[in-house]
Amino acid sequence: MTAPVIRERETSAEVLASFVSHLRFDELDETTIAAAKRVLIDYFACAISGAAMPTPRVLRTYLAENGERPSASVLGTDLRMSACSAAMANGAAAHSLDFDDGHTRGSAHPAGAIVSAALAQAEKIGASPCELVTAIVAGYEVMLRVASAMHPLSASVGWHNTAVGGVVGSTAAAASLLKLDAGKTRNAIGLATSFAGGIREYLDDGAEVKRLHPGKAARDGILCADLANRGITGAVDAFEGRHGLFNAMLHGKGEPAALTDGLGENPAIEKVYFKPYPCCRHFHTAIEAVLGLRSEHDLEPEQIDTVSVGLYAVGARGHDSQCVRSFLEAQMSAPYATAIALRFGTVIPEHFAEGVREDRQMAELVRRINVFVDDECEEIYPKRRSGSVVINMKDGRVLSRRILDPKGEGDNPMTDNDLFLKLQGCLTGTEFAANAPAIVQAVNRIEKLADLADLLQFVRKETSS
Repeated sequence: MTAPVIRERETSAEVLASFVSHLRFDELDETTIAAAKRVLIDYFACAISGAAMPTPRVLRTYLAENGERPSASVLGTDLRMSACSAAMANGAAAHSLDFDDGHTRGSAHPAGAIVSAALAQAEKIGASPCELVTAIVAGYEVMLRVASAMHPLSASVGWHNTAVGGVVGSTAAAASLLKLDAGKTRNAIGLATSFAGGIREYLDDGAEVKRLHPGKAARDGILCADLANRGITGAVDAFEGRHGLFNAMLHGKGEPAALTDGLGENPAIEKVYFKPYPCCRHFHTAIEAVLGLRSEHDLEPEQIDTVSVGLYAVGARGHDSQCVRSFLEAQMSAPYATAIALRFGTVIPEHFAEGVREDRQMAELVRRINVFVDDECEEIYPKRRSGSVVINMKDGRVLSRRILDPKGEGDNPMTDNDLFLKLQGCLTGTEFAANAPAIVQAVNRIEKLADLADLLQFVRKETSS
């Protein structure tokens, strides 16, 4: 019989569980609540527009054919599914345009996982709008601490932080809504670390599986919280233990201190970024540099000889392909996105579609754009997600620009009006186009809403009779 393990300290899982189980809405300050509202506005923009993409549509059909008792809404549709299935469907939709929010230090996309899980769980159990906000704040805190503790090593060895950290954070959000005590919440987190997974091989072939990662995390987060609530136990030392997450995935080289240092101070949800362009965040600085140079010098693609894009290693490696055969490959390609900016002077979802990808002029321009690891960018990553661009003109001129923070984070945030315009743009062409003002108004007064139906009425279709 194995002797019980005697610990002289609380494990990180126990510390996080205590934080989640004790967090209450009336303890959140105005800045944190405002950050959660911004997250919700951006999430609805991404999830509703993403619902029309091919992968979420296939997934919804499958889930509907294999569903259980419907208890939660699938955004942008008239479908209702089980909380787990709705969370998975909404999570996949939120990430399907690669337009969702993110966190530079942890290199992860939280909303698709956290908000999808929290919204479905809240609707299933009839939680209040304030309880939903609290769960989202808790989920962001846990997910982004886990991702930060693992990045950038996790990315370099092939793990997708959105999926790995996402399931732990989604579990925390779901546990918060169930009002699990610290012991059950710790069991839920322990279960979540065994559910954690998701590899980045999609970078090499453009596989659509990337879209599923936040949805998988959201679904499993609800499942882990529900199972813990029913008495199923998870590992106590789930992160630093002999066979815990850090040893299993990172050969023991994670940063455990990032899980708990300063917990309760400077909430992680206040440090997320929002995207102005629907493609991988790693090269948004390159897009902005090119757009600025294009405008200043009235550039045309035919005037350009070559372009060099400098990024940090995580951004450069795997995002340097000049051959894009799918929507996702185009979104993950720095040369392609840079070429879009040069040719069109803007970057929108339609530019990643097949017709543009297969255009001969576009392909020729992409071949003139190369990506390299910039030493200055590498030195300050992951604290800052910087980039540089050098454009060699056919007339001998050399144009260059370096950007430290892409639009949406750091010293260059998106304003509330920017987020409204993004929501409005994402809903254009859908039957929700006229709902953008109502969505923003409902989110901004969420703590005063009678229940979640007062918000959900603007982001779902009427259920078919």
